[in-house]
Amino acid sequence: MIDTPTRRVVLGAGVFAAGSLLMADGSLAQAPLALTPECHDGDAATVPQTEGPFFKPSSPERTELFEEGMAGQPIELVGFVLSRACKPLAGALLDFWQADDKGRYDNSGFRLRGHQFSDAEGRYRLRSIVPGIYVGRTRHIHVKVQPRGGRVLTTQLYFPGEAQNRSDGLFRKDLQIRTAKNAGWLAGRFDFVLG
Repeated sequence: MIDTPTRRVVLGAGVFAAGSLLMADGSLAQAPLALTPECHDGDAATVPQTEGPFFKPSSPERTELFEEGMAGQPIELVGFVLSRACKPLAGALLDFWQADDKGRYDNSGFRLRGHQFSDAEGRYRLRSIVPGIYVGRTRHIHVKVQPRGGRVLTTQLYFPGEAQNRSDGLFRKDLQIRTAKNAGWLAGRFDFVLG
């Protein structure tokens, strides 16, 4: 048995609260979410996707993209960065960027852009808003994930139940965030498996 927190060990207790189990710092999103499937050695890596035209390097280091008074549905996204052997990856770089609630990207500054590092147990937490849609695209959050000394995974995360998922040629069901609502915030969960 692996003595570090794998998805099986962490989630074996049953239904969890996204913030309370993963983050011990008073996370806002406390709604129960569906279990992540049991982790097996050799799990498939998270699927890569295009970077798109709106990436900007040198984003600020922060876990809070949400700003007081910002329009849009607040979301707290949490999860683990794991190896294909189900081991948590500490110090992995996660760089997030997304559109605002109207589907617009900030290309002159760093609004709704930021990077962070997974903690000693491979966990991350992002507070933001649910991005808006724009022509040809469903709601999505862009992310680059890079383990220490490893290759960069560039991908996109999607939201379940969106009508535009069916018409977006980039949409992948296996890149959907698990979600639940609680106290005005949307609780989200996604674990990255790096190959």
